[in-house]
Amino acid sequence: MSAPKPLNISAGAIAGPLDSSVLSALPIAVFVVDRGHRIVMVNPAAEQVLGGGGAYLARHQLTDLIAADSQLIALIDQTLLTGATVVEYGIMLASPKVDDRLVDVRVAPYPDNADQVIVCVEERSMAHMVDHQLTHRGAARSVAGMSAIVAHEVKNPLSGIRGAAQLLEESVDGPEKDLTKLICDETDRIRNLVERFDVFSDDRPLDREQVNIHQVLDHVRQLVSTGSGSDIRFVERYDPSLPRVFGNRDQLIQVFLNLMKNAVEAVPAQRGEIVVTTRYQHGFKFASSGSRTRQDLPIVVSIQDNGPGIPAELHDHLFDPFVTTKRRGTGLGLSLVAKIIEDHGGLVEFENRRRRTEFRVHLRAASRDPQSDANLRLVPEERADD
Repeated sequence: MSAPKPLNISAGAIAGPLDSSVLSALPIAVFVVDRGHRIVMVNPAAEQVLGGGGAYLARHQLTDLIAADSQLIALIDQTLLTGATVVEYGIMLASPKVDDRLVDVRVAPYPDNADQVIVCVEERSMAHMVDHQLTHRGAARSVAGMSAIVAHEVKNPLSGIRGAAQLLEESVDGPEKDLTKLICDETDRIRNLVERFDVFSDDRPLDREQVNIHQVLDHVRQLVSTGSGSDIRFVERYDPSLPRVFGNRDQLIQVFLNLMKNAVEAVPAQRGEIVVTTRYQHGFKFASSGSRTRQDLPIVVSIQDNGPGIPAELHDHLFDPFVTTKRRGTGLGLSLVAKIIEDHGGLVEFENRRRRTEFRVHLRAASRDPQSDANLRLVPEERADD
């Protein structure tokens, strides 16, 4: 058996079959461990996953950073024993230094060294984000189609029922009169609920302009703070250099009002905290509705709370209509968020981790040429994902 061949902990000084420039550029975490679970090499992405710099990680075994009974350790031991590459999807990587994360793992033998293995760890958030976005679009469209049917099939009969109840109310007394009032009240309640669907069937082109997203968030925060009536700590981490968003100010207020109100209702009564973050993300592209081209969505707005999180059984249906964890909720708030963000050609995603729920909205930046923005309209005639 050959002796271990430790590599320089710096990805920029790697010698041997692993190319340093490629490793440094990879967004996937790659690291090498030996038979004693000592960390021999990490690339920058792996430093983020393992929660430490290269020099720090070089002084530790992998079992110092994650639980010894972790599935990742079992996969590494399996490759060291058999010499075969193993792949596992959707395992939970838990570490005291970083948040728990769902990852895909590939462990392969190190070339020419049976005492070392190469570990590749890829977070599943990006794949889930794309999958969820397509699901959110489908949810928004299903609500749009349903709203048109509901308006026609429910609102018209309701008017007749209410009119009949009002006529009966004039000719009866006592308990019968109370029943007719009950009928009127219930038809009004159902009509109000149905009218909330109108926004979903509105497919007119958006009236958009250059919007300062920080002014939108400040406005929403003021509304939520005034109405919450509880001791909640708001933390704002804004990027002051962020360009303006190309969107509809009123609708963006509606989006972030829904998300922030949900966060307020989720945080604990004591030490509740909501963190609102804005940042510029280079290189993020996504196909907008009405186009097969991929456009930049560099502006990211994050709303994070320290509540108990979203039940796992709701993750795949969170943006569907009538899905809610609230006793008196209608389950339309997040469906409306999905619809508005789709109309903006953007993307909305959520991430649920231990003691942290985060919603992220990706939006298009306004052009320096206002006329270029004015010429852009989302025409729902041919969808990118059809």
